[in-house]
Amino acid sequence: MEKQRAGMSWQEKREERFQRWLNPRKIKFNSPAAESLYKERVTRFIKAIKMEEPDRVPVNTPSGFFPAYHAGISFRDMMYDAEKTKNAWYKFIRDIGDVDTFAGPGLVMQGRVMEALQVKTQKWPGYGMADDAFFCQFVEAEYMKADEYDHYLQEPDDYSLRVQLPRSAGIFKPFENLPPLRALGQPLAWVNLFTDPEMRRLFQTLMDLAPVMQAWKKEIGEATDFMRGEGIPTFWDGSASAPFDRLADYLRGTKGIAMDLYRQPGKLLEAIEDNTPRIIRQTISMMEDADCPVVIMPLHKGDDSFMSDKQFEKFYWPSFKRLLLAMIEEGLVPYPFAEGSYNRRLDIISDMPKSGVAWYFDQTDMKRAKETVGKVSCIAGNTPTSLLITGTAAQVKENCRQLIEDCAPGGGYILTGGAHIDKGNIENLRAMMEAAKEYGRY
Repeated sequence: MEKQRAGMSWQEKREERFQRWLNPRKIKFNSPAAESLYKERVTRFIKAIKMEEPDRVPVNTPSGFFPAYHAGISFRDMMYDAEKTKNAWYKFIRDIGDVDTFAGPGLVMQGRVMEALQVKTQKWPGYGMADDAFFCQFVEAEYMKADEYDHYLQEPDDYSLRVQLPRSAGIFKPFENLPPLRALGQPLAWVNLFTDPEMRRLFQTLMDLAPVMQAWKKEIGEATDFMRGEGIPTFWDGSASAPFDRLADYLRGTKGIAMDLYRQPGKLLEAIEDNTPRIIRQTISMMEDADCPVVIMPLHKGDDSFMSDKQFEKFYWPSFKRLLLAMIEEGLVPYPFAEGSYNRRLDIISDMPKSGVAWYFDQTDMKRAKETVGKVSCIAGNTPTSLLITGTAAQVKENCRQLIEDCAPGGGYILTGGAHIDKGNIENLRAMMEAAKEYGRY
């Protein structure tokens, strides 16, 4: 099979994955009608990704964690009570009506497990935040110090286990006393580890948390399975990040990475170069058994406001381009979420194989995006989140009409919000579908 795929073009590999998306192995449809609707909706997205004209503009409903708000449960409840969460998503599915796709609750993290792990990198409703605060907020910090690049570069796995992990979650503090990983190649070394009572307590806690996590995933997964069984596909099955963002988000933090651009650009570039093939391998491996080939890629530090054009071309784009091309070559569909504004990046990111990428824009000028990136890539976006939350259905519908007018001609457009919402009015989400049906037919 591998030899057969080795001789295929990336378009042929992608077509194979598209067929898997159209004929999923893991979905039990509730009826023949549901299966037919599922294929109709997936076909709509496939044609948009391939820059063809489907029957109408597809809509990726930006519902996010809105189902919890719509059902009247707090975001804390959403993270601690699987039954309430599952029922909230069921209610939303019943109430929203016709949709092309839907984000299930699979991204909702288990609050009890996170508390037990003493997670330091995030705060969430009921844990450092109000019960009705929006989901999780990242805690900015330098989880890797400025003078630790050499350790990270020379022994990344050792660094992650003995330095980064204890800084990210308090329960792993005993790992600070681990010997270097290279010293754990002898069987007796592992027995010696557990002569430490703190180490025994740590692993016992992890064992106790495993069934809690397993039960949570089972219950939450039922909601997603139900949604798919009703004929509503999810639009992505995996996620990945740009190599620069991997360092900025999880290790150096915004302040640290900004200083590195000027104080130690060589080390930064070396770390980016070292990270890129690892991220490529991880992403391709993660998607090997996925039905949907779309991979969402939230981009955090590449927008117009964070770095100059020269810095983007030197530090951000080369490694990210390599990642995109590697994914395309494997038949995957990168779906970069360009958070913030990418108006100054549009010409640069247009350097991609035609129809290889689907770009999701937040605050970028969509008319300009259509004139540039839209010539080679499917584009998605970008009804403002603020409008979806505070505006009227009529205002949302008018915004969508204008977006369709600017972006839909010739195909290659997906209507969605600038970002997902947490609160608001369900009528505004319905207005997006109404606009697509009324104004988006080809």
